[in-house]
Amino acid sequence: MSEVAERTVVRQWHELLAHHAAVFSALECRLQEEHGLGVNEFETLERLATCADKCRAADLTEAVHLSQSATSRLIARMEREGLVERAMCEADRRGIFVILTEVGRQRYESAKPTHRAVLEEMLGGD
Repeated sequence: MSEVAERTVVRQWHELLAHHAAVFSALECRLQEEHGLGVNEFETLERLATCADKCRAADLTEAVHLSQSATSRLIARMEREGLVERAMCEADRRGIFVILTEVGRQRYESAKPTHRAVLEEMLGGD
């Protein structure tokens, strides 16, 4: 890679990081202020709201881009708030399903327009 190409790709990387940080921060502030949710909580609710029925905890780890232990703590916090419930998988006792509660669905539906508005503001969708 030439020096010019290297500088260009590193600059693009830094711009991407800055853009991600700005969007994430805006989402975090608005969701927290208006709905008492962080971005990770919202993304978890959205994933669960769009699942057919139940979602494995391991699938949420991939969806919210957190470590397994951080996802487990997130789910525990959300369970204490009544947003989700955990259930054992009958076929595989090691598997845990996370299920959206009615309270969680209502909170998601309430926060979704805020989430989309911030994305529109920050990303300028079509």
